[in-house]
Amino acid sequence: MAQTPSNMLPLGTIAPDFTLLDTVSGKDLALSQIKSQKATVIMFICNHCPFVKHVNNELVHLAKDYVSKGISFIAISSNDAEKYPADAPDEMNKVAKELGYPFPYLYDESQKVAKAYEAACTPDFYIFDKHLSLVYRGQLDDSRPSNSLPVNGKDIRNALDSLLSDKEVEKDQKPSIGCNIKWKV
Repeated sequence: MAQTPSNMLPLGTIAPDFTLLDTVSGKDLALSQIKSQKATVIMFICNHCPFVKHVNNELVHLAKDYVSKGISFIAISSNDAEKYPADAPDEMNKVAKELGYPFPYLYDESQKVAKAYEAACTPDFYIFDKHLSLVYRGQLDDSRPSNSLPVNGKDIRNALDSLLSDKEVEKDQKPSIGCNIKWKV
């Protein structure tokens, strides 16, 4: 199993704008439509990666815990669906419905959005404040498919709790580890 770390986009980076197909609703959604006035979590995930499968249930719990507090969650898959058909939009729709994703699951067919965010792996996480300025990037928590640590979303939860309490987000952040994004050649 390949282990690719996050690129760790510089803190303070403004979220690159996008409009992508939501594979659940079938509508094109723009960042401006689905961002939050408090904080926005953008997750680069996919269907087939064992690292994403390992955290999927926690992603659902995390979003359910924080959407009610005014936090927006957005999932994006940027994988080459021709070479990885499990990551095609129709399969994304199925996974989102099966797992009950309480967030849009967008398809980045051109891969321009992943490149703009310097996303490297799945899962890769970014938290932007109310001004869409990057305050967190990196891992969900310390759990990996290869260790016995619990999947609890600790790192993301701590960052979101800091934002909701008007406190500074801890700057010591660990990169996520996962499968590399499947780039088109």
